[in-house]
Amino acid sequence: MPQIAVVDLGTGNLHSVAKALEKVSPVGRILITSDANTIRAADRVVLPGQGAIGSWFDAVRSRDLVDVIQDVLRAKPVLGICVGMQALFDHSDEDGGVAGLGVISGNVRRFDPNRLADPGLKVPHMGWNEVTQSTDHPLWREIADRSRFYFVHSFYASASASADIAGVTEYGVSFASAVTRENVFAVQFHPEKSHRQGLQLLANFLTWDANS
Repeated sequence: MPQIAVVDLGTGNLHSVAKALEKVSPVGRILITSDANTIRAADRVVLPGQGAIGSWFDAVRSRDLVDVIQDVLRAKPVLGICVGMQALFDHSDEDGGVAGLGVISGNVRRFDPNRLADPGLKVPHMGWNEVTQSTDHPLWREIADRSRFYFVHSFYASASASADIAGVTEYGVSFASAVTRENVFAVQFHPEKSHRQGLQLLANFLTWDANS
């Protein structure tokens, strides 16, 4: 039976993510865990997160998971969600500036309400928005281009290399709403809150051969 570890950092809708994964993977074992050995042994790993990135990294360090997360990012299929995506970048401006994991080259910046193209847009970006697919990735299988997903965030990702961008969304500025590199795929939106298309993305992750 395949094991999917949802990394428990005390942030985010861990149980909502786990329930959504259980719905699309009746034969998989979904484990909400902060145990290093369990995470290393899992077949696939999900890095969720909500709130501030500084707190996210504090939780990683307090649970002694820095090396574990770095290892799984190199070795097995990983899905990042929300702050779990932002943490993959080189740097975030949040919390006075925080160094990221450096998997994706680029920076995470705050939406500036004074510089958004539409002065009526609010920060945080909250609600449904379209994702334009930038690449023909297996995680987009059976998901129509420009499908709508559910977002809640005040900071957005700017990737340096177009090859790392799997999806783009417009909210006063254009930002990377999905990124990928080798065995890692990550999204700014919440698939567990995004109805059929979100569940399809999770199902695609569970069958994704990251080596192909």
